[in-house]
Amino acid sequence: MSTTDTAPAAPTWPAPPAVADQIALGRAERDRLPRERLAGLETSGRTPMEILDAQDATRVPDLVPIRTERMAQSAFAFYRGTAAIMAADLGASLSTDLLVGSCGDAHVSNFGLYASPQRSLVFDLNDFDEAAWAPWEWDLKRLVASIVIAGQAVSRDESVVTAAARGAVRTYARALEHGVRRSPLKRYFEHFDAEAAAEGDDPETRAAMRSAVKDAEKRTAARAARRLTVRAADGRTTFVEQPPTMTHVDPAIAQRVSEVFHDYVLSANIDIRVLMQKYGVADVARRVVGVGSVGTRCYLIALQDGDENVLLMQAKEANASVLIEPGKVAQPPAVAGYIDEHGDGSRVVAMQRILQAVSDPFLGHVRGTPADGGPERSFYVRQFHDKKGGFDVDTLEDSAFGWYAEACAATLARAHGQSPTAATVVGYLGGGRVAGEAITEWAYAYADVSRADWQLFRRHRGLDSGD
Repeated sequence: MSTTDTAPAAPTWPAPPAVADQIALGRAERDRLPRERLAGLETSGRTPMEILDAQDATRVPDLVPIRTERMAQSAFAFYRGTAAIMAADLGASLSTDLLVGSCGDAHVSNFGLYASPQRSLVFDLNDFDEAAWAPWEWDLKRLVASIVIAGQAVSRDESVVTAAARGAVRTYARALEHGVRRSPLKRYFEHFDAEAAAEGDDPETRAAMRSAVKDAEKRTAARAARRLTVRAADGRTTFVEQPPTMTHVDPAIAQRVSEVFHDYVLSANIDIRVLMQKYGVADVARRVVGVGSVGTRCYLIALQDGDENVLLMQAKEANASVLIEPGKVAQPPAVAGYIDEHGDGSRVVAMQRILQAVSDPFLGHVRGTPADGGPERSFYVRQFHDKKGGFDVDTLEDSAFGWYAEACAATLARAHGQSPTAATVVGYLGGGRVAGEAITEWAYAYADVSRADWQLFRRHRGLDSGD
């Protein structure tokens, strides 16, 4: 008689649903919302300027004019800064019920290169300020609309822009299906190797990738330290002021940053906690970053060891995701509870770790009451300038532009593929042709809406009409 008990460990075992069953559920979702209806755009009752004004009311007042200036420069710059407006518009329109972990701001300029912990370059999403759970198509619509707006901004031929937009949806569909046909573990480890892609066949694409890789390789933390800091007479590293985009903070804020930095360290992985014991906070400066983020509180922190080695960290304010406010997407209870307990900085960190193939090992978060006694604020913390690079979509040749659109779409599919509903989305999407037509139609319509909003914004903020 065998001594091995072949009975299951428990009387019942709730087997996870098979991929085929999840795909069938997705096909059934087409009955509730036919894919053609993804083209629908609800524009009644919109309040775009009120949304932007409400955001600015919570930001550093003297930085708001910089945000206005940057957003007013072009239709695409405006689009980059208006994830909140788009979330409100998507929330007012028909959506699927298929929620995935979402970036919340997946436009073409929020993909790029950065160094993995193994020091190789990877291509991935690189902005998670708005990340939360939302219908899968919200990210895809934001991406495709950005392809249209970016293409129109430099007067690309309409056939090139349309092909890139449709191609992005089809690539997303194929990549998502490819992922769910693999094991969850293989899907988890998959990533886009930038250096291998630089050897692609198309000469224009190869040139664009090599240029981006070369630029990213230069953007090291050591280079940033040399450019942004100096060594004081006592050996302490201090930031060089570049008003208004780089200024020292009030002593009370610097002291507060030093006090709560320990809380960030406790939120990081254990190996980073040990590493941080070798450094002390040498200096703190406020830095203006991005387009839509301008006005939120962002600090650079110079850490220094006993031998004058420098490590630069960035602490960036995290507010409620636009997918939640004003997109009004109810979060799963576990997600909502996690945010309530740990703050929005923890949301950004958690979603970045879920959505990226590999993430900055220094990621962490902190929240607390400011030095001025104002409302509690939440921050996420990461390493500053670790081979981060990107692509200038304005200067890409048409073939490279199409490749880049599809690379972003495949990357987005890999991120969405980590969610339990990924196979259900595959069933709903199918091959991507029907959804591609609908989402491209939506994107062109939204490009017109966003361009009109940009012109309204310029008038609203006392600038010229933008005509």
